[in-house]
Parts: sequence; structure tokens; C-alpha cells
Amino acid sequence: MNAFQKLGLDADLLRAIEDMGFETPSEVQEKSIPILLEQETDLVSLAQTGTGKTAAFGFPLIQKIDANSKKTQALILSPTRELCLQITNEIKNYSKYKKSLNVVAVYGGASITDQARSIERGAQIIVATPGRMQDMIRRKLANISSIGYCVLDEADEMLNMGFYEDIKSILSHTPKEKKTWLFSATMPKEVAKIAKKFMNDPVEITVGSKNTGTSNVAHEYYLVNHRNRYDALKRLADANPDIFSVIFCRTKRDTQKVAEKLIEDGYNAAALHGDLSQNQRDLVMKSFRTRQIQMLVATDVAARGIDVDDITHVINYQLPDEIETYTHRSGRTGRAGKNGVSMVIISKSEVRKIRTIEKIIQQKFEEKEIPDGKEICKTQLFHLANDIKKTEINHEIDPYLPTINEALEDFSKEELIKKFFSVEFTRFFNYYQKAPDLSSETAGRPEVSEGNTRYFINIGSKDGFDWMSLKDFLKEQLNLGRDDVFKVDVKGSFSFFNTDEQHTDLILQTFSEFNHNGRFVNVEVTKDQKSDRGGRKRERGGGKRNGKSFRDNKTDNFKGRRRSDKNDKKGPRKGSRNKNIENSVKRRRSKA
Repeated sequence: MNAFQKLGLDADLLRAIEDMGFETPSEVQEKSIPILLEQETDLVSLAQTGTGKTAAFGFPLIQKIDANSKKTQALILSPTRELCLQITNEIKNYSKYKKSLNVVAVYGGASITDQARSIERGAQIIVATPGRMQDMIRRKLANISSIGYCVLDEADEMLNMGFYEDIKSILSHTPKEKKTWLFSATMPKEVAKIAKKFMNDPVEITVGSKNTGTSNVAHEYYLVNHRNRYDALKRLADANPDIFSVIFCRTKRDTQKVAEKLIEDGYNAAALHGDLSQNQRDLVMKSFRTRQIQMLVATDVAARGIDVDDITHVINYQLPDEIETYTHRSGRTGRAGKNGVSMVIISKSEVRKIRTIEKIIQQKFEEKEIPDGKEICKTQLFHLANDIKKTEINHEIDPYLPTINEALEDFSKEELIKKFFSVEFTRFFNYYQKAPDLSSETAGRPEVSEGNTRYFINIGSKDGFDWMSLKDFLKEQLNLGRDDVFKVDVKGSFSFFNTDEQHTDLILQTFSEFNHNGRFVNVEVTKDQKSDRGGRKRERGGGKRNGKSFRDNKTDNFKGRRRSDKNDKKGPRKGSRNKNIENSVKRRRSKA
């Protein structure tokens, strides 16, 4: 008896499962399917990415749908276009023997008119992204007022992407008596809030522990200086010749920059982020699935639709802002029963984040050193030898062998082997023979002393900021993590702050033509950073810098700038300072 048959699935589904080569259900399928088939209940299912969640809700959904009715009976919401298409294709494959069942994908970047026509012809199941579904409902192009089932897939990621209001609005157009099935990799407070607000006494299923990582993934971190981050990435790639990886960056800008540098350095790499057109993204994903691309550099949002089971490594070029997002990243590897490795490249100031992640995923990280040049050359040499050993002989070269033998007849077997391997080996040897030991460069250095930059910004307490609100403001404008902005020192009409030096270009570019509440905001790198390198000494209001008071420096800094004296003297709106202080006190109390 087929293991899936024991779950209560009907003959048409079992035929499709057999065609697809599925033999044993995964844990989430084994736990979810019988409940969803036997009971009319809401369900919360927590399981990692790559554990077969689509089949866990797809099989019961297909079996419960009335294929003879053309009315829309189920809605599946997913965070990205890629994941939406992936789910649609899988549902179509599962239901191929249910001839009258139609599944329509609804997503942005494609014709809304064509999607509306497909629904009008009869779509028992709609798979949609929240934004496009909202648009369809607003235009009255889709009717979900009588659906029996609503599936929220990757619920935590939808909320991370800011879809709460969209989901709330969409669900308001569905009947109260429908059944809601929520599937998520993690269970942050926001997901719990959705479950409480929109679900009725749901059954909860957990595969593993809440928010934990899969046991098939090994977690490693590499400690380097910020300036060596990219060199460390290249060495990790060179030390793993068969690497087939996703490299995660926090921003679209960094994603594009890292991908371009890798391509320039001869790696098979590409970028995947939201600024690419849909056609470009499709081409990149097609090349990645066919392994024409070995290293895919991606943002967290763009990577949600990656459905590739044999990814060997996930490399966190930068840790995510939200620690829970790490679980999604590492879930890209170690799928379908295979083993994988999640690597993190960090500086000393980020080690505390590793400890936080360990608590969340309930797994330990192994600290490793960046491989040195000698080790990489050895690895590449043996990899080449194994490739040669496994290569099948192409007998099309036989007619050319006499000429080749004649050209090489003066060399012994040992000399030929040396020459052959030197063709590839010399390239790595020349590059790495004088390369520094990147791991040793981090030893004995202060945590936040070198490699950071101090900035002057022409807003301060008169504009309603204290150090916390200014830090939040900078984080939001620059799309940086909270720990990436530090040593924030707020004065009356100007302030100072620090970031790691890698962010300097981004900061100066962001604030080159920036207005805040009608006022031109300017940021400059301060000329004197001695106070930063000596520890955590901070400027005081009455102090001096370069022989001048801060007020003198402020005047010098603003000569010839577009700045209104009125704005400078006007101060904040009435009550804004008091309100700011009140909010600050509230935050501190809540922390206590």
C-alpha cells in the first residue's frame, strides 16, 4: 500500500503522486493531511521552507473542491510572484487527473485583464499575491465572497513584507464560516496576531520546534574585517569548487554590486532583486535552475520564490535586519533530505547576533577560519583531478590523437601530468601566493574602533529628535539594521552618528538631495575622528574641535548652502520636543 494512501487521499491524487515519484510523505504532510481531510477546521502549521508544505495543503484542498462547479471555492495567498507561480504549477500537477479543476495565478507584472478572463472562465482555486488580489477585488474582477477555504502560505514573510493591511482587507471580503489554513516557517508575534484575529480555535501543528532550523543544515560563521568581506566571499567560493549557492545581501544596491564584482572576477554569478524587470528575473531563475549560474546573489524578498532542492550553500554576506529571516535564508539549502551549509560572514561587532540566532533556531554555529591560499590551491587541484577521473572519453578526438601524440612525445607521463594540471593550478597559485590570512587580521582588534566613519548631519533636537528617534530615522532612510547606526549624539540644530565605513557611499548618496519636512538635510563625513578611534568618547556641547567651538564649525559647514535662517531659528512645532521626551520616557519604561 502506498504510504500516501494511508493518509486518506483519493485515487486521482494517488495517481498524480505516483507519476511525480513521491513515495513517502514528509512530516508536515503526515501531520496536516489527515486533519484537513477528516475535519472542517482552521489550521496553523509551522514547518521550515522545503519540507513539502504546498502538498500538505494542496492535496486536501484538491480533494475537497467541487470540480463540477465553476465558482471560486479557494484562495491561496503567497508573498511573491515567484512563489505564487510555483504553488500554481504544483497544484496543477497534483490535480492533473481532475479534468474540470482550474487553478489561476494572480500576480503583479502580468496583464490583469488576462487574469480576470481566466477567472471568469471558471477558477475553483485562485493563487494570488496580496497586492494584486486587492486590486482585483477593488475592480470587481474576482469574487471570493463564497469561498470555503483560504490558505495563507509563508504567512510570516507576507507580514515581514508589510502585507498585514492587504490581508486584513482581502479576508474582509470572504465569508466568516470559511476555513483558514495558515502555513509558516516561524511564529513571530505578528503571525500569532493573524491567527487570533482571523481564525476560530485552530488546530496547531509544529514540525520540529517553533522557529527552529532544519537539522540537515550545518551553520558556520567566519569572522573578518568589514573591508575583507568580499575577499572572504571569494575564498569561500574557491574553497568549495562544487558550490551551488544563494548569497544574501540586505539591500538591492549591495546585491547588484556584489554580483557585478563576482562576474568581473570570473565567477558564474547573477543578481536577483526587485529592480529587475519580470523578464530579467525569469531569465536569471532559468539560468540558475539549469546551473548556468553557480552563485545567485539575492535580496530576501526576491529569494522567496526560489524552488531548487540541490542548493549546497547559503552564504549570508550580510545578516538580515530581522533575526527570524535567517531561518528562511538557511531553509533554501538542506532540502528534500539533502544536507546543506549556511555560512555567515561577520565582523566582531555582529557576534552577539549569532548568539541570538542560535537561541531562535536552537542550533549551534561553528566558528571557522577563512581558508588560506595554500589550502584553496590544494582543494582546487584535487577537484580538477576528480573531474578528470569522472570525465567520459569522447572518441571524436581519436582522429587527432596521432598529431597530439607527436607534439607531446618528448615528455614523460609525469611531465605531462604536471603540465596539464599547471594550466588550471597556476591561476590560483599566482593569485593566492601572496594573499594575506584574512582570519588572522581580526585577532586582537577592538570591536568598534577601526573601519567605522563618523558623520555630521544638520538636524537635531530643534527638529524634534532625540538620539533614539534620530537613529530610527537614519535606519529607515538608509534601509540599515538598528545596530548599523551607533554613537548617535544629538545637539540643538545638528547631530553626529557613526556607521561602518562600508556604508559611506550609500549615506552620502542618500543625503545628497534630501528634504525632510521642507528642509534640506545634509550629511558630511567629519574631518576629525580621533575621538571615535580612542573608544566611546563623545562630543560635548561646550567642547572644541580643530581649535573651534562646535558653533563655529556649524557656521563653517553651512556656508553657501541652501538653508533658511528662518528654519534654523523657528525651532520645532509647539509641543514636539515635549512629546518627543514623553515618547522617549515611555520607551525606556517599556524596556524596563
